Amino acid sequence: MSEAAAPATDIPPFRYTAALADEIEHRWQDVWERDGTFQAPNPAGPLADPGHPRAGAEKLYVLDMFPYPSGAGLHVGHPLGYIGTDCYARYQRMAGRNVLHAMGFDAFGLPAEQYAVQTGTHPRTTTEANIERFKAQLRRLGLGHDERRSVATIDTGFYRWTQWIFLQIFNSWYDADAKKARPIAELIAEFEGGTRATPDGRPWAELSVGERRRIVDDHRLAYVSEAPVNWCPGLGTVVANEEVTADGRSERGNFPVFKRNLKQWMMRITAYGDRLLEDLDTLDWPEPIKLQQRNWIGRSTGAHIDFPTDAAPVRVFTTRPDTVFGATYMVLAPEHELVDVLTPATWPEGTKDAWTGGHAGPREAVEAYRKAASAKTDVERQADSKEKTGVFVGAYATNPVTGGQIPIFIADYVLAGYGTGAIMAVPAQDERDWAFAEVFELPIVRTVQPPEGFDGKAYTGDGPAINSAAPDRGIDLDGLGVADAKARIIEWLEAGGHGAGAVTWRLRDWLFSRQRYWGEPFPIVYDETGAPIALPESMLPVELPEVEDFSPKTFDPEDADSDPETPLSRRRDWVEVELDLGDGPKRYTRETNVMPQWAGSCWYELRYLDPTDSQRFAEPENEAYWMGPRGAGDCGGTDLYVGGAEHAVLHLLYARFWHKVLYDLGHVSSFEPFRRLFNQGMIQAYAFVDPRGAYVPAEEVVEVDGRWFHGETEVRREYGKMGKSLKNVVTPDDMCAAYGADTFRVYEMSMGPLEVSRPWDTRAVVGSYRFLQRVWRTVVDEQNGELRITDEPADEATRRLLHKVIDGVRADMDGIRFNTAIAKLIELTNGLTRLARTPREVAEPLVLMVAPFAPHVAEELWHKLGHDASLAYEDFPVADPALLVAESVTYPVQVNGKVRGRVEVPADATEETVRAAALEAVAGSLGGREPRKVIVVKGRMVSVVA
Repeated sequence: MSEAAAPATDIPPFRYTAALADEIEHRWQDVWERDGTFQAPNPAGPLADPGHPRAGAEKLYVLDMFPYPSGAGLHVGHPLGYIGTDCYARYQRMAGRNVLHAMGFDAFGLPAEQYAVQTGTHPRTTTEANIERFKAQLRRLGLGHDERRSVATIDTGFYRWTQWIFLQIFNSWYDADAKKARPIAELIAEFEGGTRATPDGRPWAELSVGERRRIVDDHRLAYVSEAPVNWCPGLGTVVANEEVTADGRSERGNFPVFKRNLKQWMMRITAYGDRLLEDLDTLDWPEPIKLQQRNWIGRSTGAHIDFPTDAAPVRVFTTRPDTVFGATYMVLAPEHELVDVLTPATWPEGTKDAWTGGHAGPREAVEAYRKAASAKTDVERQADSKEKTGVFVGAYATNPVTGGQIPIFIADYVLAGYGTGAIMAVPAQDERDWAFAEVFELPIVRTVQPPEGFDGKAYTGDGPAINSAAPDRGIDLDGLGVADAKARIIEWLEAGGHGAGAVTWRLRDWLFSRQRYWGEPFPIVYDETGAPIALPESMLPVELPEVEDFSPKTFDPEDADSDPETPLSRRRDWVEVELDLGDGPKRYTRETNVMPQWAGSCWYELRYLDPTDSQRFAEPENEAYWMGPRGAGDCGGTDLYVGGAEHAVLHLLYARFWHKVLYDLGHVSSFEPFRRLFNQGMIQAYAFVDPRGAYVPAEEVVEVDGRWFHGETEVRREYGKMGKSLKNVVTPDDMCAAYGADTFRVYEMSMGPLEVSRPWDTRAVVGSYRFLQRVWRTVVDEQNGELRITDEPADEATRRLLHKVIDGVRADMDGIRFNTAIAKLIELTNGLTRLARTPREVAEPLVLMVAPFAPHVAEELWHKLGHDASLAYEDFPVADPALLVAESVTYPVQVNGKVRGRVEVPADATEETVRAAALEAVAGSLGGREPRKVIVVKGRMVSVVA
């Protein structure tokens, strides 16, 4: 019979139950809130507190990945990382550190906007209600956050600084020589002073105002560009790559998505490619995450080569410039800017039928192919297994090393946003180019000698150069290895003005615009020429205006040629504004796009440091204290950052980029935002499907002899996510009601290593519940409520067990091995059940060690043990080294590889003593024979070879 089903008279009156846990937990949560228990003192400013018990102590900054406040609330999988960081922070606080641990909300985003479109409810109303619900759920779990530091990206006091940081980026440029960002004013000063040449060599003074502005804007780290984007007419907005499904449709709404060139804000993150790559070596991050970042950044070394045409040179980037003699055709992305000017009205003489796509003229062929390509995702376009398609544009380029004419095609496997949007095709050395050449009947010239016996098609390995000489042009690569051939051809290209050595990136500049309402407005206006102008800091924040319709204008889902109309653009009284920006009142037009949701999460960790400062995003002294480098070469940043591995690339990369810009400009002292990263696993769950394929409520399913039944119907069990549609959601609220928050916390931390995904099993929660009941019984008599404590000293065995557990728990807590720490606490608690009364010298350390995991019941027991103050700042127990030394050691004794006996000897016994005891223990097994060899492995085993 379960406790819940037992008659009330059968339950001891002072047992630790769910009802008692509920009362204790709410009471202590009120105490912590009233006393500001988890408030961390800053060294300066309003949040400084010289009288705080951790003022001036070694600091520790623990950070959770910024949560989005979903309207669905939390299920039991969501708080796993939050509970983990809370346990770690509580332990470190008791270990003497000044711990900053806060929680805020990444509150802009499409879900709230879509809900507003459907219901007419303002997204702020919905989002703020969700935040309050989220906070209440986290409070119920007893999370020890410094509530004074809580922020939300939708607060004007927060996004004022998001806009300010955008202006820092907009008003900066990347100095490749200094390898850092510098204020744009310094670039202008260099042009004015003649220390930096203009692109065409003319003096700065001779340039028009418009020409100067274009040159400066081309250097900015935030700039406006005609960029290929994912345009979704059915949603009326641009969507990010990660919001497009594999079949080229929007994740939300399942509408077709098309590639379009649209004017968008971009961030020049590629300028930081080298530093983003190199500085990964300074970070204490999981290696798989670092590898994903390296692959996403994708540094490639090679050369830019210019192929002349009748219009303008086509520039390509290649990592194998040594193979240029084998370039027999070129391929441009369908969106490439030169396609229109290269395409004539009629097919030139000699055009093969395979090149035309069945069209009467090149312009029709190009238009039709572009339309087909725009309906595909980047992943679909680059799939190796797909059929090779393309059309001839009707023009030729000149191979600069051979002087020969080579045809120019467009094909969807070349992307406008990657590299230069054009490639030189060398089919003999590239499998994809070979396949294309076969389909379109194009010549193939080997430029690398395959090994003897090679009978394949494209050879992609190394070897000496062949067919790579043009003596009349002064270049001969034949016989050279790849490295030498690369160096030789780059030298020739640079000398003749045909190209140059270069580094490129798989990383692309960051598309930073969204055609939505619910996001941070840009602090930008446009003048009568259409040029972007930064607003002064005195005009921040630029607040979101109220609008009647939150939705962007939507179009026929197949109308790829439609143009965005944003919600903000309909507020003409807000868009068209008269401002005095220093040269008298003038009319300007506001930017009507908003920033992406990534913006606020790029810097929120900095605002936690000093959320009340209205003059800066953080007082420099506070930033240096919490996030500054520990010494020479240290990157600085938060001491622990915990979140899911799904954010391995984009969020981490964008946040690192923003932080580096702020570092270059002198606003922060650390050059990385997150020193240490820890990825928690996922809590997954079983779901059950009936013969119709419908999900049934998981809590109603019973197991019978290894089979699963919902009522009388046998069902199939699946394993994966937890979600409403799967009917397997379990909420923290359910668990707190049934067992209490402390039991829920202990269960989640004991399920396995924090970094490993694991299945949820409600039936197993009772084990954690019973553990806490045993902890309670070590202190409190369940029958009368009196203390079961004695001030008599513990016996030697109990004392040694205690200190062994203290030593192990400290090591486990430092290593974020919470499940093994709890296992040790269970071992200690079980060891105390044999005692009539618990020695105080054992009970108090036990309660303190339980506190990070089950803080409410620990506080209650600490109070019952006679302490008035919270245990949050009590010293975590420290083991006595003398009690960690074993008095005796048991050695297994093997004879010819099989264990034949065991001996117990004093821990400090000599090898001879151990040897003699071992031989005596296995004398029967030896049968009077003299052993040939006896090996003593100190402290572990004895091996006898007979």
